[in-house]
Amino acid sequence: MNILFATCEVVPFSKTGGLADVSGALPVSLSQGGAEVAVITPAYRCVKQSGHAMEATGVNLEIPIGSRIVEGRLLKGHLPDSNVPSYFVEPDNYYDRPQLYQEAGDDYRDNCERFVFFSRAILEAVRLLDLSVDVLHCNDWQTGLVPAYLQIEYRGVPAYENIASVYTIHNLAYQGRFWHWDMLITGLDWKYFNWHQMEFHGALNLMKTGIVFADWITTVSPTYAEEIQTAALGCGLEGALSHRQDRLRGILNGVDYSAWNPESDAHLETNFSVDDWQTGKPQVKQALQGEVGLPQRDDVPLVGFVGRLDSQKGLDLIRTVIEERVAHEEVQYVILGSGNPEYEAFLRDIAAQHPQKVAVLWEVSTPLAHRIEAGCDMFLMPSRYEPCGLNQMYSLKYGTVPIVRHTGGLADTIVDCQDATLANRTANGFSFTEYHSEALHQALGRALQAYHDRTTWTQLVETGMRQDWSWTRSAQRYLELYASALQAKRQGAEV
Repeated sequence: MNILFATCEVVPFSKTGGLADVSGALPVSLSQGGAEVAVITPAYRCVKQSGHAMEATGVNLEIPIGSRIVEGRLLKGHLPDSNVPSYFVEPDNYYDRPQLYQEAGDDYRDNCERFVFFSRAILEAVRLLDLSVDVLHCNDWQTGLVPAYLQIEYRGVPAYENIASVYTIHNLAYQGRFWHWDMLITGLDWKYFNWHQMEFHGALNLMKTGIVFADWITTVSPTYAEEIQTAALGCGLEGALSHRQDRLRGILNGVDYSAWNPESDAHLETNFSVDDWQTGKPQVKQALQGEVGLPQRDDVPLVGFVGRLDSQKGLDLIRTVIEERVAHEEVQYVILGSGNPEYEAFLRDIAAQHPQKVAVLWEVSTPLAHRIEAGCDMFLMPSRYEPCGLNQMYSLKYGTVPIVRHTGGLADTIVDCQDATLANRTANGFSFTEYHSEALHQALGRALQAYHDRTTWTQLVETGMRQDWSWTRSAQRYLELYASALQAKRQGAEV
């Protein structure tokens, strides 16, 4: 089976979020599972500055953008340590910019045009590179037009007529909404600008377009697949998703254990495994405390957070809980992230008031993120919603007990510590349901109590460390879904 994986960001070339991690790991796992896979992504400035080898293919692009023709070209490299080829789409005037999608908090005004070009380039690359493609796997709004072009403009075209499209939603909140006149840039007939297909409250919606036109739709956890069909988390697209529910599947993301493994992690002071974590992990904790300026105390639990500082990640709950507990409780917190200025200001103040208990770091640092995962005793993820989440799975591998809200992928991976789940040895963290600071208070309180019960804590840590959340199982589920999509396509099933 031949897969072309189309993505707007991919580790190690470009990244703003979890999509990049998925895009760097899933294609490799699919390849290891027997598929022929290639990746295609924009040639951003950071791609060319990544230090990874790439070369010109000699293939030039001429892409219609509205009434204009815009020229570009294709470069080629490989995903590191794999045989997966990666194709990079130019031109520089679209992608050679300081950031991927925005600067200083403002989206690039030509984002629609940039990703119309990318979407058309993906399909033209099939012809120009003479690629054999069975399944075109698209990701998020930036490639939402691809299934539409495939159905409308490439229907019946040789080499395209049997390509099945799979469209993955990584975060439904980011939809690629643009003013209605950008419909002209897409080159598609205005008849598709209707509430059934591409229009959304008077605007062009590229996420909705992908949902409507794809042969199959996936999202990044089974629970999130159910949640996005409700008004609470459907972001206005719950109707479109419910209409396609027979073609919607939730497949949990995996973890790349070649990068996230305490036994081999080069970012750690000391490596450790499930067999020796009780000696190795405290050394990493002590080194982390020293690095971030906290007292090096073995007897005090260290709680970590890594991520965007916004309400989606539960920062309003974290703010309340830290504010109310920090003065009278022997607990340390280390927080790595940036985002909402209000939360940044609060964290800056609380760290200044309690420098022995709170350390906040604004930098973007993958090595430090690894050390926080490995050195902390607990990890906070009280998300308002969480399509999948990767940090809770990283935490489990590193013996860091997650404290999460029961939503999305967090619900699919974390089993709350209760008498029954301890007895059957499935408990691997602490979970709460109601999105309220008191619920987080109680979950954190239960975790701190368990921390001082070494028998319970040891069981929780080792249960998590022994679990396998690698990409192997998830990649197999994708391969099965690809086969279903391809069979339906070849049998002429209508979308």
